Formats: sequence, structure tokens, C-alpha cells
Amino acid sequence: MSSTTSKDIVLAFSGGLDTSFCIPWLKERGWAVHTVFADTGGVDADERAYIESRAAELGAASHVTVDGGPAIWAGFVKPFVMAGEGYQGQYPLLVSDRYLIVDAALKRAAELGTNAIAHGCTGMGNDQVRFDLAVKAAGDYRIVAPIREIQKEHTQTRAYEQAYLEERGFEVRAKQKSYTINENLLGVTLSGGEIDRWEAPGEGARGWCRPRAEWPAQALEVTLRFAQGEAVALDGEAMDGAALLAKLNGLFGAYGVGRGLYTGDTTIGLKGRIIFEAPGLTALLAAHRALEEAVLSKQQNRFKPEVARKWVELVYEGFYNDPLKTDLEAFLRSSQACVNGEVVLRTEGGKVDAVAVRSPHLLHAKGATYAQSADWGVEEAEGFIRLFGMSSTLWAEVNRGGGRG
Repeated sequence: MSSTTSKDIVLAFSGGLDTSFCIPWLKERGWAVHTVFADTGGVDADERAYIESRAAELGAASHVTVDGGPAIWAGFVKPFVMAGEGYQGQYPLLVSDRYLIVDAALKRAAELGTNAIAHGCTGMGNDQVRFDLAVKAAGDYRIVAPIREIQKEHTQTRAYEQAYLEERGFEVRAKQKSYTINENLLGVTLSGGEIDRWEAPGEGARGWCRPRAEWPAQALEVTLRFAQGEAVALDGEAMDGAALLAKLNGLFGAYGVGRGLYTGDTTIGLKGRIIFEAPGLTALLAAHRALEEAVLSKQQNRFKPEVARKWVELVYEGFYNDPLKTDLEAFLRSSQACVNGEVVLRTEGGKVDAVAVRSPHLLHAKGATYAQSADWGVEEAEGFIRLFGMSSTLWAEVNRGGGRG
């Protein structure tokens, strides 16, 4: 996009402390601020209304809300579940809606005829990398990041933002004073306060996952149907992906499934400690893995996690538009051709298990069952073991007695 002298700027807006601060800060520097809220499924109607009214209260020139649920399912959830790996083996990339938010902001910028994009990311975290790289991949845009700017002069940025808003007559939500909260269709992350200090999280550091005292007494069982690796039905009812994930969030969140406390290596090298809650994604991953393990070959099951880990690293670190990610997704889609069938999930609280798997592609040997029965004899078993372990056995024979030359 060519440069422009327009004073219109598009701000990716969530209504939280950081993006709330951005509106008056940008206005005081001569910008007409146009806010975009990409609703990726983590808020209800009341919260959407609050975000719209918050933008108006703070002085936004215009505000639009975009339905991001279908995009986040197709652009992230499908390949993520097919990959089946969390970042560093734990974190389910819950802020990957950032890429879809960028798309919504860029579309709004095109409508307004401006090349100026703003976001509320700090200079200490990963989101700034995700936002900036996604914008840069789309063209020649000017990026303004107010929170990064104030860090040059203020070390306690959240306290400064709060005071800045209150001095101008804008209230700050109580919870926003304690934690940074990110919520979308994928789940909830919380950081700040005692979490950043490696202390036990307080009672207020909780999102969708209910504490043990509130878990239902009766166990929950649901059945998910997959077609080529994608969840397409819940308990026999065909559903679009975003609606299915939202339903799973409610069902399994009530049982405390999917909550974790994790310290990760961030893109910029700092340690990042967060609470995450992803009940729906945790259920999807458990079901998909159980089905996949039963229908993929031994070599596929061994190799695929290597591809998955690289895909997760690319998405985590901001390389959502890198061609390698596209290449890896071609492999992931190919690996899912036979990942068809149904999985029954069960939870009594805290964790979820895949208790039954049904598929026409189950790799079940007709004449043998592991540790139970076999249609081969002792000579075949002994011959296999002899050949399979020959290299290790030879080493032991040659070097028995401790001499290694």
C-alpha cells in the first residue's frame, strides 16, 4: 500500500486497559482513531455492547465489530488440532486470534483509505511480534504501538495507563488493575500480579474453568465425530467449527478441564508465566489424538510430531505467513486422510480421557492382539527379536568385560 497523509488510524481494540489507553493517547497526538473489535468468540452480547460503548466513551471516531469465529476455526483451530502439539509441550497458543484481528484491522484500513495501524501490545511480549510481522507481510503500513512508546519513560506501564485514564475521567475495571486478561474462542490467558512473581495464583485469577468445589457430581460423556481430522459433529449433531468449540468450552469448563500454569520461553527471550484455560481445545486434542494414534501408521505417528512442533513454533513466534507454515500444513492435511470416526470423551473433573474410539480405518490386526494373542509362533518371535536387536547385542558381546579398546 502506498503511503498516505491521512490522520485516520485503525486500532485493534478489545476494551481492556492497554487498548483503552491507546484511544486518548492517539487522539492527543492528532489521530482520528477508528476501532475494530474482532469478535473471536470469547465474549457474550453484554461484553460486545460494553466494548462498543467503551470505544465511544473514549472518543473513537468509529467502531466496527467483526465476527472472527469462522476465520479462527479455519485459520488456526483446524491445523492446530491436526498438528496436535502445544508450544513447549503445554501451551495451546490461545492468542493466535491475533492474526485474524490483524486481517480485520487491515480490511478496515482499506475501507478508510489509510495505511496507519495501531495496536496495544507492549514491548516485552510476543504479541507485538505477531501483530507487526502480520502487518508487514500484508504491505507497506505505518505501525503505531502506544504502549511501546510509553515504556521509554515509564517502567510501571500498567500503573501509568490506569492513572492516565483516571486523570481524564475514565474508569478502569477492577480486574484490569490486577491482571492482563486475554479471552477468545480458543480460551483464556491471565498474567500479571502474583503470576509474574512466580507465586501461587490468587482467587481472582480464574476464567472459565470452575474450581473443584463447583464441579458437577455426575461425570460428563460426549461423542465427537471427525472427518479427515476435523471435528464436524458433537453427540450426533453436525455443527460448524466455531459453534462446536464454544459448546465444548462450556461443557468441559464446568468440570475444570484445560487449566494450566505454565512458564514459556518467549520470542524475545524473556520468561513468560501465565495461567491458561482451554477446555474446548483440550477436549478436541484428546479426542483427535486418540483417533489418530489408532489409524495412522507407526512411522506417521513417529514423524508427525516433528512437523507439528515446527508448525507451533512458527505460529507462536509470529511467522503465521511464512511459506514454511504453508508447506507444513500441506503435510498435515495429507496425514489426515484416514482420520475419520468417532471418539467418546469422559471427564469426572480436572482431566479428560478418550474412552472409546470407532473408525473404519482402525489398524487392528485380525489375528493378533497386543499382550493377549498372536497368529505367529515362538520361532518367528525369537527370529524377529534376534534380527531387530542384532546391532545392540553384537556391541554387548564384543565389549563384554568392560574393555572398549
